Amino acid sequence: MSWISHSLVLFRLIPFIGGWMADRLVGDPEGWPHPVALFGKIIGAGERAFNKGANRYLKGSLFSFLLIAGVFLACHALLVCASLSFHPRMEALFVGIGVFYCLAGKTLIREVQGVFEAVGRNVEEGRERLSRIVGRDTSSLSPHEIRTAALESLAENLNDGVVAPMFWFALLGLPGMMAYKMINTLDSMIGYKTERYYEFGQAAAKIDDVANYIPARLTAYLMLFVSGNWDKLGFVKRFGPAHESPNAGYPEAALAAILDCRFGGTHNYFGRPVEKPYIGVNERPFSWNDLQRAIQVNNHTELAMGILVILLLLAGFPYIHTG
Repeated sequence: MSWISHSLVLFRLIPFIGGWMADRLVGDPEGWPHPVALFGKIIGAGERAFNKGANRYLKGSLFSFLLIAGVFLACHALLVCASLSFHPRMEALFVGIGVFYCLAGKTLIREVQGVFEAVGRNVEEGRERLSRIVGRDTSSLSPHEIRTAALESLAENLNDGVVAPMFWFALLGLPGMMAYKMINTLDSMIGYKTERYYEFGQAAAKIDDVANYIPARLTAYLMLFVSGNWDKLGFVKRFGPAHESPNAGYPEAALAAILDCRFGGTHNYFGRPVEKPYIGVNERPFSWNDLQRAIQVNNHTELAMGILVILLLLAGFPYIHTG
């Protein structure tokens, strides 16, 4: 029956590779419908409806849990229905499409490169372009602060948009990958320590911390490995925990080590200054060469993670059948 086992491995492997390659080729096309956009609309509507009155922490916790579990179960049901009602190949097609939508490697690089190009032309244009990828107030940032924020986002979102989704795909298949994207979207929309979101979004933020704990560290270690900077592991262990987030500091520290630079400082979120500890010690201006080096690290890290997932799929992961 070895041919059956071999077929099951290929059934998992081919959709993953197809979806991954599609993202690398085209990224997120402008104007196309996107599940994360739908997640955002659902979260926004739910937040407006339930984030008021008493028991906001309880309501936010239940809301977050139900959305995450709902996405996992709905995706699982869709894959099962596709396999039983149509053909197993239809299930594989849905998996490939899902992987394509859950990964954002090419789009991330395109957006950060666009920030560097925009700020090179005009500071205001750079601020506007940066506001598309960060949550902080960009209206008064200097050119150096714009480039710094863009590189920080490149490192942090290498985890959120590439490594972590791949990690959860390897563990729990497409339903796990989709559930992670809901977790990440919840955190990005309501996981803030502001008066409006603190109670309602506290559970979402904690769930995101748990979901990213291993992937964030894996991202940082892969970044050091592919760039030939494994000797700077101590730097990452020193500065990674300094970040307010238990996870975001690790990929940022890895990039700071590779570029020999400094991230962090005071940023404004929703009109409130937030002081972030410095990551690194060498404050210096950033150039186009720094961006190209960072993009190279991102590309090589994504390739390494993709190969790791392929090896796990060949080994029989995910052991839990999710499709």
